[in-house]
Amino acid sequence: MQKTGRKGLSLARRLYTSRILGLMLGLLLVSVAVYPLDPAPWVWAAMLFNGLIWPHVAYQWARRAAQPHQAERRNLLVDAFLGGFWVAAMQFNPLPTAVTLAMMAMNNVSIGGLRFMFAGATVQMAGIALGMAIFPLTSVPMTSSAQLYASLPLLCIYPLALGWICFRQTDILGRQKRELLALSRTDSLTGLLNHGAWKDRLDEEFQRCLRQPHDRAGHGVIVLMDIDHFKTINDTYGHGAGDDVLRQLGKMLKQNLRAADIVGRYGGDEFCVILPDLTLHNAVQAMDGLRERFALLGYEQVPALKVSLSIGLAAFNPAYGDATLWLNDADQALYEAKTTGRNRVVCYRQRQLLEVSAVSL
Repeated sequence: MQKTGRKGLSLARRLYTSRILGLMLGLLLVSVAVYPLDPAPWVWAAMLFNGLIWPHVAYQWARRAAQPHQAERRNLLVDAFLGGFWVAAMQFNPLPTAVTLAMMAMNNVSIGGLRFMFAGATVQMAGIALGMAIFPLTSVPMTSSAQLYASLPLLCIYPLALGWICFRQTDILGRQKRELLALSRTDSLTGLLNHGAWKDRLDEEFQRCLRQPHDRAGHGVIVLMDIDHFKTINDTYGHGAGDDVLRQLGKMLKQNLRAADIVGRYGGDEFCVILPDLTLHNAVQAMDGLRERFALLGYEQVPALKVSLSIGLAAFNPAYGDATLWLNDADQALYEAKTTGRNRVVCYRQRQLLEVSAVSL
């Protein structure tokens, strides 16, 4: 309900601006069209109310309503009814009538689609019926030069303003959609790619590696890393300390890796990296340096806390049938790193696990 209310207020604010402009231009058009018909004073008062006061009344009505969106749709139907009334008051003068009906139809279809446009047309017919009862049709006047020029501002300026408002709204919606998409693909704690988004990038990188010449020195490397004894950290120091460790590792990965590297949180205390166009040797050096720096980190809230990483790597192999096999080899290397003492980097090569560095805990 609260979200719908905000949406309704946003609609009311947009229509407030367009209604002020549209009805001021409409007032110019209608007043020039009815002037030759010598209207009664109350007709002039009604025109002034519709053109100058009604936009503010409509906005306050929508703003104060429990459901602003529904109130604004009701305001649009009132606009349609009054538009039909003034068409009859103008005695169906051809050009002012066509401009009035076209602008109102454009406004309604831009807000509520064809269904709402037809609803507005139905209400316009009711307004026309009331107008004809008050202003019996004697003959349809011809459009004068003054009435033609009075029609031009509404015909030219109002569509431009409405188009600009619609463009701004489309731009805002597009930006919000991109932001939501980014949030749906991002781990909220670390700001890295989440599991699903990283797996999508892995598939893309795998296809890219397949397209490269097989004799290329460095197609790319997958890295899986796991924080050692993470459950013990949570049990001993609390989940707040565990979250701090995760954030620190995420921050270190973003700061120490290349812009082209694809970093994600695979789940829990496990992180994943794709290192494109890098040899296994260079990848091992980079990860071993990161492992050493991570082990030296201090935590202000828990000074006694010391944390280490186990890291497994697998270089791309053209023989892989899909990206899952590549990932499984990195996972097997990580498993070997954890079962042989932790705080070490292990790489997978030619179906054989090769320990590259190790530091005893």
